[in-house]
Amino acid sequence: MPDRHASSARPASTGQSGILPGLLEPSSRVAVLLPLPLNHPYDYKVPAGMGVQPGDVVLVPLGKREVTGVVWDPADSEPKDNEQASDADVQEDRLRPIIRQCAVPPMTALLRRFVEWVADYTMAPQGAVLKMALSVPDALQAPKPVLAVRLAEALSERAKDNEDAPDGFKWTDARRRVVAEAADGMARSPADLSMASGVGASVVKGLVKAGLLEQVEVSSPRRFESPDHRLQPPEFFGDQADAVERLKVLVRDEAFSVSLLDGVTGSGKTEVYLEAVAECLAAGRQAMVLLPEIALSGQWLERFRRRFGVAPAQWHSDLTPAQRRATWRAVAEGEARVVVGARSALFLPYGELGLIIVDEEHESAFKQEDVVSYHARDMAVVRARLGGFPIVLASATPSLETLTNVKNGRYGCLKLHRRHGGAELPSIDLLDLRKDKPTRIEGLGQSWLAPSLRAAITETLAEGQQAMLFLNRRGYAPLTLCRSCGHRLRCPHCTAWLVEHRGRNHSFEGEGVGGDLQCHHCGYRARRPDSCSECGDSDSYAACGPGVERIAEEAAALFPDARRAVMASDTLTGPNAAAKMIKAVQDGEINLLIGTQVVAKGHHFPDLTLVGVVDADLGLFGGDLRASERSYQLLHQVAGRAGRAGRPGRVVLQTSDPDHPVMQALRSGDRDSFFEMESEMRQRSYLPPFGRLAALIVSSPVEEDADGFCRNLAKRAPGYEGIEILGPAPAPMALLRGRHRRRFLLKTRRDLSPQAIIQEWTAGVRLPSRLRLQIDIDPYSFF
Repeated sequence: MPDRHASSARPASTGQSGILPGLLEPSSRVAVLLPLPLNHPYDYKVPAGMGVQPGDVVLVPLGKREVTGVVWDPADSEPKDNEQASDADVQEDRLRPIIRQCAVPPMTALLRRFVEWVADYTMAPQGAVLKMALSVPDALQAPKPVLAVRLAEALSERAKDNEDAPDGFKWTDARRRVVAEAADGMARSPADLSMASGVGASVVKGLVKAGLLEQVEVSSPRRFESPDHRLQPPEFFGDQADAVERLKVLVRDEAFSVSLLDGVTGSGKTEVYLEAVAECLAAGRQAMVLLPEIALSGQWLERFRRRFGVAPAQWHSDLTPAQRRATWRAVAEGEARVVVGARSALFLPYGELGLIIVDEEHESAFKQEDVVSYHARDMAVVRARLGGFPIVLASATPSLETLTNVKNGRYGCLKLHRRHGGAELPSIDLLDLRKDKPTRIEGLGQSWLAPSLRAAITETLAEGQQAMLFLNRRGYAPLTLCRSCGHRLRCPHCTAWLVEHRGRNHSFEGEGVGGDLQCHHCGYRARRPDSCSECGDSDSYAACGPGVERIAEEAAALFPDARRAVMASDTLTGPNAAAKMIKAVQDGEINLLIGTQVVAKGHHFPDLTLVGVVDADLGLFGGDLRASERSYQLLHQVAGRAGRAGRPGRVVLQTSDPDHPVMQALRSGDRDSFFEMESEMRQRSYLPPFGRLAALIVSSPVEEDADGFCRNLAKRAPGYEGIEILGPAPAPMALLRGRHRRRFLLKTRRDLSPQAIIQEWTAGVRLPSRLRLQIDIDPYSFF
């Protein structure tokens, strides 16, 4: 599909330059890649006297605006004959010059190759991938100088003694205190000086204006303290000690390797891989740790502090702009030695990266599906391979892709078979909802907790222990319908039912009463109307099915003396709120926790001995090829919260299908047999990881336009051995954010390249301006 560039600059040549890499002649032509959805760099002229090299960040003109880009490679401007020389001269005259270089370390060759690799693999424009690496435009500018104040050197001794002063200046007690405090000649910030003197900031400003204090530029304070790898590590035994030594050897070897750290929940995987981080720091290299939910990682950060004495640099969406700017530059300048972050931390400008850890590597949160569709775990392996250093994938329930790579010998494997400190894995009971049916509760209606689970919670709380109820569904109810005519409230912009929330304060336009209705896909909100829009009946809408808020309401009625709390992504407003909630559970302030999947993210609650899963069947069915795998992983992780200290743990799974392979595998604890069965099923169908998938999603605000384009694209579909094309068909989420979506699914043998097939298929196809074509290589969700 052709690129659409809107620039007066010329797209860069693709030939090789005769100039040695990294050495550019004055006034030469260079290729600059821009952080825009463009597939190629543009050529620019280097002004005389400006020396630029590949990787330098520069400001260049683009049309009527100025854009920051990266010098990518020397452009080929060598003519082969006189006629070409004339053309080249004209083109040289038309090139626009670089405006200036940015005061930031150059992008390393490794990161530039990584950007190219990700773009090629995901079939995304190189500029779109570069934008993820230049995600903080403010950080590309030189930081403002740090100014301090001190006693002016020209100030006479009499002035120091408050006997002399400039004309029109009057001494006050506050001013005398400031001068006395500054008499040591030290430079300090105005805020520190005013605080030490016990005066307001205006007093210090007045002394600067009068010339009694002078401003001086000082070096910026350190943004991040260096972790101390020499601090005493915890004591390791058995499998833990073996894994620690093996990881240290891999780090010291400074060669590419992939190791799966496969340990049961509570086996101390974090403490083990932190020793690999310590070895990396001892070697003078930077380390990166990717977590699926960095905003909920308070316990992880505390473990890091205990091991290294300081907190690591963090990278996630809840950082302020100032924090993002400081962190980005600290990574680029090598000051941030360890970064813990979400998937986007993979594109930070590390200069000395020597180790990557991907914790909970099985988590689907590592898959990005907007703009550039990539899986951070897989791309992290690529970055480690390009850089020639080790990567560790940690999980208690590894993905089938990773287990297959271990089985085929591509990855190493280090196993931790037992929980730390001798704690035992919890027992798992299957509660058959067909036999042990929940009863109705007066004033609430239908109950969602079976009598046996209610009794287990009552017993646990009576013994002074903690219990947790898990339901992976936010809000109060997933569906609201009219009892009179059956009309369901749906999002006007998406193919999705509106989810009802209660107990939250929002303002809405228009009239209406009732709960807060929200679309979890586009964010649309509305009040529940007081009458049905279809039949006109008043007060006829009813909430159907439970969310965690509904379970919390039931828990309040059944266990009124319990200290309850709801833990879900929409009730935790950031890292501080999450840390506060986790500490409250650890301190015993909460003894009945109701939560969604965020409660399964590696938290350690020593007194939690009972986990009740309200709907274990949720997520088992649908068109997702990984439904069984994901359900097993999630339920196994949730179950792993119970019994992590001295007391035995118990897990109760409410299910209407206790014979399902996932339920049987959870009860028996035979993880390997379950994954072997799942592997055989995928292999028979040539599904990942034994085949390749790619999704092509066409979307348009006009449904007919999307259908027409798909019909024409279907006529061009390749048809040869080893590939299968499904569609076009409406995507399960056929309307998303006001755009109608149609989907092709390309299925190929493992030895075929879906990228090459798609490239051939779409070559020469013109995409109308209102249409979008999104390509997702190795899709993880099929919405």
